[in-house]
Amino acid sequence: MWIDSNTYVGHWPFRQVKNNSCKALLARMDEFGVEASLVTNFNGIFYKDTQAANRELYDEINSNSKFKNRLLPFGVINPVYSGWKEDLKICSSNLGMKGIRIFPKYHRYELDNPNCIELVKRARDMGLPIGLTLRMVDSRPSSWLDISHEWTLSDTLPIIKAVPDAQFMILNIANSTQLAEDDLSMFKKSNIFMDTSGRNIIDLGALLTSFGKDKFGFGTHSPLLDYRTGALRIASLRDDEADPTTREDLQAGNIKRFLNL
Repeated sequence: MWIDSNTYVGHWPFRQVKNNSCKALLARMDEFGVEASLVTNFNGIFYKDTQAANRELYDEINSNSKFKNRLLPFGVINPVYSGWKEDLKICSSNLGMKGIRIFPKYHRYELDNPNCIELVKRARDMGLPIGLTLRMVDSRPSSWLDISHEWTLSDTLPIIKAVPDAQFMILNIANSTQLAEDDLSMFKKSNIFMDTSGRNIIDLGALLTSFGKDKFGFGTHSPLLDYRTGALRIASLRDDEADPTTREDLQAGNIKRFLNL
C-alpha cells in the first residue's frame, strides 16, 4: 500500500498546472498504485478568505464517492485573518479536515506570531496536525510576484519549540536539513512527519539514520512536482538502509500511524 502525504488541487497563479483536480489526481493514483492521498486546495494560499478554498475542496471531494473514500482533505487557515478561529472549528467539525496547512510566507506572518501559536495549540487540542511547507516552487524561475525566500528545516523550530506537544508535517524539504545537536535531539523527540518529495531528500538512507525511520513517508508535492520521484527515493534504498518493514512504513505505515488512520 502507498499513501501520498502531500498533494494539491486547484490553481497556481504563476504557472500552468495540469492534473490539478480530484478526478485527475485519482487517475494518477490509480496509475501508480496509490491507495489514498492527503490533499490541499492551492487556492487557499491565495484567496483572502481561505475558508472559501476549504469549502471548494470539501464540495469537490463530496461530489463523488470515489473521491470521498480515497482523498483526505487538509484545510488552509490564515491565523492573521479575521474569523480564523471559527474557520478552524468548521474545518474540524463540519468539513472533515484531517489536518491544517499554514503558509506564513504567503500570508505574511512569522511562526512566532501569537495568533500562529494559538492556532497550533487549538489544532493540537482538536487532534489535527499542522503542515509546514519549506518550499512551494523553486524561487529562481518564479514570477516576481511570488515569494523568493525559502525555508530550511531550522526555520520551523520556533513553532515546534513554542508548541512541542503538537503534531507537525514538514513537507517538500528542498533546502538544508542541518540542525544543531540540541535542536536535532528535540526534533527527534517531537511528533513530526516529513515527506519524500523535496529536492534535498537526496540521501534518504542517511536521513533515516539521523532523524529516525518513523519520521518519513511517501509524498509527491504534486502536481507542482512529478509523481514518481518521492516513490523512487524509497524504492532506491539499499537493503542495509531499509528492511521490508521499514519500506512498508515509508510507503504508508508511518503516515497511517501519524494520522491514526
